[in-house]
Amino acid sequence: MLDVAGLESAYGDSQILFGIDFRVKEGEVVTLLGRNGMGKTTTVKSIFGLVKPRAGSVKINGQNLTGADPHRIALAGLGYVPEGRQVFPTLNVEENLRATARPGKWTLQRIYELFPRLEERRRNMGNQLSGGEQQMLAIGRALMTNPKLVVLDEATEGLAPLIRADIWACLERLKSEGEAILVIDKNVDALTKFADRHVVIEKGRVVWTGTTEQILATPDVKDRFLHV
Repeated sequence: MLDVAGLESAYGDSQILFGIDFRVKEGEVVTLLGRNGMGKTTTVKSIFGLVKPRAGSVKINGQNLTGADPHRIALAGLGYVPEGRQVFPTLNVEENLRATARPGKWTLQRIYELFPRLEERRRNMGNQLSGGEQQMLAIGRALMTNPKLVVLDEATEGLAPLIRADIWACLERLKSEGEAILVIDKNVDALTKFADRHVVIEKGRVVWTGTTEQILATPDVKDRFLHV
C-alpha cells in the first residue's frame, strides 16, 4: 500500500529526516510516534509532496510518487487529515465535504451516519464549528475522496475527552471496515487498543518499530522516546 524507504527531507539548510523507513499494508493501522519536533509531521508532508524529499522514495501501490504534487498523491489513493484541520472556513459543512469528493463507498450520507453532528451543522460555515466538529469535518472530507489509506496528523490534539473518544471510535470503525490508516497522536494507550504496528521517530530517524504486543511488552520505549 505505502512504502517509505530512506526518506530524507529538509527545510532549507536544516535537515529534518535522516532515512525514514516504514510500510503500511492494506487494511493495517500504523502509528507514527515520537516527541514534538522529531520529524513526524515532516514525514507526512514529505509523503504528500508538501515537502520535497532530498533522498529516498515514497511508493504507493508500487508506483514511485516521491515528491509528486499533492493532487497526484490524492489520486493515487491517500486521504489527508492535516494538523490543525484546515477546513475551508467560508464553505459550509456540506460544501467542505463535497469539495474534493470522488465516487466510492464513502458518500455524504455515510459521513453523516459516522458523524451525526455534521448533519446537524451541515449549513454552518467551517469557521463556525468547534474544534471537535472541525476535526470530524476534516476526517469526513478525507474519507469523501474514497482513499485506500487515510493519514491523520495529530488525530486528537487539543480536543475534549468526549470528542477524543468519538474520534477513536471512528478510527476503530474504519479499521473494522478494512480501511488502512496511518495516524500520529500522543495518546499511546488509546492507539494500542486498535493499531497493528508502531513506528517511533527520534530526531528524524526510526529508532523502534514493532507490533502492539511488542510495544506493550517494552515499556521502556515510552520512557525513552515518548515521554516529555
